Amino acid sequence: MQILVWVFEVLFISSLVGVFPLSLAETTSPGVCSEADRAALLAFKAKIVKDTTGILSSWIGRDCCGGDWEGVQCNPAGRVTTLALQGPVKDSSMYMKGTLSSSLGSLPFLQVLVISGMKLITGPIPDSFSKLTRLTQLVLEDNSLRGNIPSGLGLLSHLQTLSLAGNHLKGPVPPSLGNLRNLEMINLGRNSLSGPIPDSLKNLHLLQSFDLSFNSLSGFIPEFIGQFRNITFIDLSNNQLSAHLPISMFNLVSLSYLSLSHNQLTGTIPEQVGNLKSLTSLSLSSNKFIGHIPASISRLQNLWSLNLSRNGFSDPLPDVSNRGIPSLLSIDLSFNNLSLGTVPKWITDRQLSDVNLAGCKLRGSLPRFTRPDSLSSIDLSNNFLTGSISTFFTKMTSLQKVKLSNNLLKFDLSELKVPDGISSIDLHSNQVCGSLSSILNNRTSSFLEVIDVSNNLISGTIPEFSEGLNLKELNIGSNKIAGQIPSSISNLIELERLDVSRNLITGTIPMSLGRLANLHWLDLSINRLTGRIPTSLLGIKFMRHASFRANRLCGEIPQGRPYNIFPASAYAHNLCLCGKPMLPCRGKKQETSQ
Repeated sequence: MQILVWVFEVLFISSLVGVFPLSLAETTSPGVCSEADRAALLAFKAKIVKDTTGILSSWIGRDCCGGDWEGVQCNPAGRVTTLALQGPVKDSSMYMKGTLSSSLGSLPFLQVLVISGMKLITGPIPDSFSKLTRLTQLVLEDNSLRGNIPSGLGLLSHLQTLSLAGNHLKGPVPPSLGNLRNLEMINLGRNSLSGPIPDSLKNLHLLQSFDLSFNSLSGFIPEFIGQFRNITFIDLSNNQLSAHLPISMFNLVSLSYLSLSHNQLTGTIPEQVGNLKSLTSLSLSSNKFIGHIPASISRLQNLWSLNLSRNGFSDPLPDVSNRGIPSLLSIDLSFNNLSLGTVPKWITDRQLSDVNLAGCKLRGSLPRFTRPDSLSSIDLSNNFLTGSISTFFTKMTSLQKVKLSNNLLKFDLSELKVPDGISSIDLHSNQVCGSLSSILNNRTSSFLEVIDVSNNLISGTIPEFSEGLNLKELNIGSNKIAGQIPSSISNLIELERLDVSRNLITGTIPMSLGRLANLHWLDLSINRLTGRIPTSLLGIKFMRHASFRANRLCGEIPQGRPYNIFPASAYAHNLCLCGKPMLPCRGKKQETSQ
């Protein structure tokens, strides 16, 4: 999945290369800006009540075209042609808060309007934008815009790029957008749009990138999609689209990326899928497809990512020769109706980076890969694999994530020799025994972020934690672990989830647990813990779930959020816990929630 996300970002960024015309880089000497344009820009600035990006602080003086007004470009006549304000999406401290002023519709020479990544710009897209008839690029993504997409945007006949992704827009895709015959890229993803894909979009013959993902669109994928001869990128994933795949789609010989995952699509994959000779990434996961995976997939010479997981595909798999799918790097066939028995040789003998075969009814020993050094992620969970693990990781020098949970593996943790660069190990629900000290010690890699060995036969005690570990998730629940929770747990400063439930743990809850500022999930239930719940836990501000159920705890529950508003079941079956949400402590009046 990491590869799929990466390719999406690369292709999406590539599709925006044309967002900024050459004028942004040109060093022309425009005239003094039009007073009317300056007034329109200042009216926009007035609607922004907070700007932590600092961009608008440069909008001072009378000449908005002199180069000092950040994000503003003009033509030689002093008319504003470009307004490009981009915030860093991944930095939550950088944003603009306010609304879009309708005054921007009074910039008649505007060709490029980009206001993206500002996070807290809300309100509707002004109807006045329909007057910006010279616009070629309109990008308003990753803000908090609300309301419907104005049908007036269909009047912007020169528009080549339209991206309104990552907002809170609702309602239908306006049929008027079908008037934008020069449109090359449309991205309305990550909103709350509903209704069908309008038939009018069949007029967008120049379309190269089509993204309506992460909405609530319904109906079927229209047959006219096969008319987009220049299209290279289609993402309709995470909607409610249904019915069969249109056969016309398989005429798109330039199509490079196709994601239709997380819909309600039915039927089979037609043999014509082999016609998509430019395809590099195909994701049809989480639909209702049935039948066999067509052998014509072997003809996809450029395909490097194939995700057909969570459907109803059945045996047999196509017999892929050594020359079939030669570029394949990532494959996911998880959770279908496949009974593979063993991993096919055309998978084990390739130089793959990601292999996901969860729930494929694999049996016997763990598979051996011919090129183990290329693997970065393996998921063989929910199968019937047996035996030991001692040599499985040999030469897997690039491995980052491994998931072998819900199998019949039987081994001692001392046999586990994982690569130094691994970040996630999931072995839950097997027959693993031994002591945690075999994997948690002073040699544990700082790259390791996730350990899940729950529901096994692990015994011994919880080891001391040295500094420098970067664990974010530690799940050791449902084992036979005894002893106490060491106070050195506070060294796990990155920890977000801790589950030690259903063990034989004794002693008190260490005060040092309250130093784990990032913790938001804590489960200490069904152990033999005694003493009080330390008030130091009130220092953890982001706790969303905690359970202390079925121990031998006593005393007052910490009286502060969220502990005094968790359900009473989080504290049930202890010796004598009291205070909200339980009964008041003796001799003490119950206080209102803080």
